[in-house]
Amino acid sequence: MKIRVDDITEQPKLLFFEEPHEAFPSLVELQARGESEFLSPLAVELSVVREYGHIRVKGSVAVKMRFDCSRCLSAFDSDIHSAFTMFYSKGNRLNSEEDEVELAEEDLISVSYEGDEIDFAPEIAEQVIMELPLKPLCSDECHGLCVVCGAELNEGDCGCERASFNPKFSALKNLKVEK
Repeated sequence: MKIRVDDITEQPKLLFFEEPHEAFPSLVELQARGESEFLSPLAVELSVVREYGHIRVKGSVAVKMRFDCSRCLSAFDSDIHSAFTMFYSKGNRLNSEEDEVELAEEDLISVSYEGDEIDFAPEIAEQVIMELPLKPLCSDECHGLCVVCGAELNEGDCGCERASFNPKFSALKNLKVEK
């Protein structure tokens, strides 16, 4: 996932590789916390080209993952895909002495590098993490679990009588106000 800067020319260099998630420390940590499970290696395609004093990397990453549905708690598989463009510049472009720095749009997709090699691993892992769902759902039609008995409602109605009020306020239903 590294490339020597001297090997990058004005002609696009195409890179294709598959890496296990173990090659990315932030993804290993993600799986260790139990938030998801990686079912396939990360398939990465990159086009690397030198232009206008910086290096442009246009790429995509795809991986198959397993999540737990946030409604019914069932495990389900999902394909994660991200297309991205990053610009690499030599050295740190931001002045660390300033307290506040206003970032332009190009700064949000810019990365600085030091030395004679660029490691794409941190940005590839970041792209995967940004594509993860905040509340994974097995399907948009998922009915979740019964709030009374805990039965999975996707398999059918459990027969419990569910009140139309919010169960968060059930402790207040017997509250009496004296005048």
